[in-house]
Amino acid sequence: MAEISARPMPEPSALTQAYWDGIAAGEIRLQCCDGCGALRHYPRLLCSRCYSDTYHWIAASGRGQVHSWTVAHHPYHAAFVTEVPFTLVIVDLEEGPRAMGRWRGNTPHIGQRVIGRVLARDGGADLHFEAAAD
Repeated sequence: MAEISARPMPEPSALTQAYWDGIAAGEIRLQCCDGCGALRHYPRLLCSRCYSDTYHWIAASGRGQVHSWTVAHHPYHAAFVTEVPFTLVIVDLEEGPRAMGRWRGNTPHIGQRVIGRVLARDGGADLHFEAAAD
């Protein structure tokens, strides 16, 4: 019997370290531009609105709405072979940017209100979204 590989771990850069530290602490962190206040996610060096390279980090609420979703049937890494199929969702966060995570629950629908949670796992944590209790 073949041994199942360990899940790949993020390799944070200086730019993304604060995001991954937030995930480890159980929160979703977004960059906030010091120049114009625009929020951005995924982490990047320059603001796409004013091109400022200064920013600070804020904790997102995790609340939002399903923008899109798909079901992964093929494991992109050997460590996920026992987990497929699983659903991935793109969420429009209340704060503005979009985030992606694993889905927990019945089939999602576009526009569905959701809440994001960081769930611990062996060797790390994952971002999951589930239907919000209205």
